[in-house]
Amino acid sequence: MNAPRRTEPDSSFFLPDFCAGSMALAIVLIVELVAIVISLGRQAIHDNFWVDLACTSMFLLWVGLGCAMVLCRARPKLARMSVVHASLGALLLLIGVVGIVSEATFQLGSYLSGGLAAELEIFPEHHAAFVFRNIAIGFIVSSLALRYFYVSAEWKHTIELEARARIHALQARIRPHFLFNSMNTIAALTRSNPAVAEEAVQDLADLFRANLSDARQRISLREEFDVAKVYQRIEQLRLGARLQVNWRVDSLPMDAQLPSLILQPLLENAIYHGIERLPNGGQVDIEGSYDGVSIRLQVTNPLPVNERTAEHNGNKLALDNIAQRLELAWPEALQTAGMNISQDNGQYIVQLRFPYTPRSHTAS
Repeated sequence: MNAPRRTEPDSSFFLPDFCAGSMALAIVLIVELVAIVISLGRQAIHDNFWVDLACTSMFLLWVGLGCAMVLCRARPKLARMSVVHASLGALLLLIGVVGIVSEATFQLGSYLSGGLAAELEIFPEHHAAFVFRNIAIGFIVSSLALRYFYVSAEWKHTIELEARARIHALQARIRPHFLFNSMNTIAALTRSNPAVAEEAVQDLADLFRANLSDARQRISLREEFDVAKVYQRIEQLRLGARLQVNWRVDSLPMDAQLPSLILQPLLENAIYHGIERLPNGGQVDIEGSYDGVSIRLQVTNPLPVNERTAEHNGNKLALDNIAQRLELAWPEALQTAGMNISQDNGQYIVQLRFPYTPRSHTAS
């Protein structure tokens, strides 16, 4: 099965970014663990454990870091190839690094063969056997590693596609009752207050435009608040004094970047499952805090007595999508990006947290 040929570097390429410092650290740790295992397994042959461990660690470090450097430099070119060609190219590069390091190690041993190195037996004696054995091992390990990277990338891509499909389904699903109620409200206003009706039509158009935008797009926190306030104005026309929204977000950095349509669905759920079902309405509290590293947003609304233990599929769908989008937006910061849901004294509380990411850090 032929994979489509890439025309430009893709951030979703199956090979990880070996230029990242975290990847170099991971390679060093893995190499040291492998060196310890190999040295422990060869104690029946080599009596000097620490010398054997030092030599094995040094050799594997040169191989591991050399492979990382080569893949770091070659990744942009490999990302333009098909998966098959990129895999073959990466495999040849890795085998080449193993072969070069092995040959260099043997030649260094030959150069020092008359000194202390020979007595400690820290260098190989059989040239062809040493080099070709390492190349064979490198071929097997590299093949397994590339296979793992590919399967891992495909799994992540599948999760992203599933989440994106659910996001688009959520965005395309404008609640019929909201649309009908909004149109009825606008129709009534055209007779009593045409100016307000015109503003409501513009707000409705802006809300539809935001709902149909690219789900992968990141917008500023200020823009996200603007979308939520557009939705609030439309519902305010229908619910009047029954709906009160208390915003306490002045302390937040408004240039923070986040996936679009994170807050508006929470406000919609708060109104639909809370305020609208209370005879006298109620208040939705939207508050935020910023500790210099991460941002916390909290949406709180009262629930009717008969709704406090019930679960709603629509509500759960929206919340699940928001949680998935936060995890996908910051996959390496799961402790600082996520969502928490709780109920306390008849109040439904949804809390979002995500790292502060200014616009300059998200531009590519």
